[in-house]
Amino acid sequence: MGKRTGWLRRERLAAAAALGLGLVLAACGENYPQTTLLPKADFAKLVDELFRTTLWMGALVFVLVEGVLVFAIFKFRAKPGDAQPQQTHGNTAVEIVWTVIPTLMLAFIAVPTVRTIFKTSLPLANPEVEIDVIGHQWWWEFRYPKLGVVTANELHVPVAKHVGLRMWSADVIHSFWFPAMAAKRDVFPVFPNTKNKKVNPLWFKADTTGYFSGQCAEFCGVQHGRMGLRVIVQSQAEFDAWVAQQRIGSPLVNGGKLDSATTAAQKTDTLITKGTMAFLTGGCISCHAMVGTPLASATTLRGPNLSHVGSRTTIGAGMYPNTPTELANWLRQPQVQKEGSHMILPRPLTEDEITTLVAYLRAHQ
Repeated sequence: MGKRTGWLRRERLAAAAALGLGLVLAACGENYPQTTLLPKADFAKLVDELFRTTLWMGALVFVLVEGVLVFAIFKFRAKPGDAQPQQTHGNTAVEIVWTVIPTLMLAFIAVPTVRTIFKTSLPLANPEVEIDVIGHQWWWEFRYPKLGVVTANELHVPVAKHVGLRMWSADVIHSFWFPAMAAKRDVFPVFPNTKNKKVNPLWFKADTTGYFSGQCAEFCGVQHGRMGLRVIVQSQAEFDAWVAQQRIGSPLVNGGKLDSATTAAQKTDTLITKGTMAFLTGGCISCHAMVGTPLASATTLRGPNLSHVGSRTTIGAGMYPNTPTELANWLRQPQVQKEGSHMILPRPLTEDEITTLVAYLRAHQ
């Protein structure tokens, strides 16, 4: 019986060790889409530097304290036949030391922390790209007022340029977070008659191109966990080309009106023509702005601005790739694709309407 008990104990210890090793190895993995440990912008690097400074200070304290503890355990451990040690009540020198040392450590941590807080909380003086970020349940709106661009869920920025964000919410409190570029920042509701409007700033300068994911980090309702975003960092030439494309029919440029050449080209495509009618009569126009429609310049509609939606890489705030199949699934059953979303169809769309709508939406690149 004793041998069996010992064997079971060894088995449990081995299983616990294997589990612990697995957790350690998992923590060492790379390429997590929203890791904070691979900063790609100046703001994120400030936060990462503060984190590493605090981590090393904490490690130093741990080593010193545990070292003294282990030394005391072995140096002053009781031995057979030892007399009862003398009992001491209070030691002013020791109490001063163990009060002063933690205070100094906290001060060493507080100085870089406060410095970083002040530096990152101020708006950027002269951003090269200005963007308004508006949080909605459950998607993100991005406006480039000086460039005449309105889009949703995908934030395009040029590499190596100072980007300044002005952020607020259209409904409840959200939190804008894209860890590769910057830290979390709350966005507060700003309504037309609200006093003391709180518009939070955020800034960053990306140092590499690529796609970087982000997320709402403040619980905001049933689809909070699926309120994603994508930051697309491009070369200056690619960004300029994207802006030029997005300005065609932009509500911030000419009220959403398409130029005559684009309108004529679309009228020659039967699917797009039918899709336009489906968009206007199927209920879409009541919640979404779109270039070339009567409400193209609306900024207070419930759903995302769909101007140039065909050029976006994802739909549903980053949930699905922007493919004809996924777009059709979304139009067919939006509440199945994203339960609780505010997209409620006034009537089921026919398969012909869905086909024409997909063609119409994807044509707006």
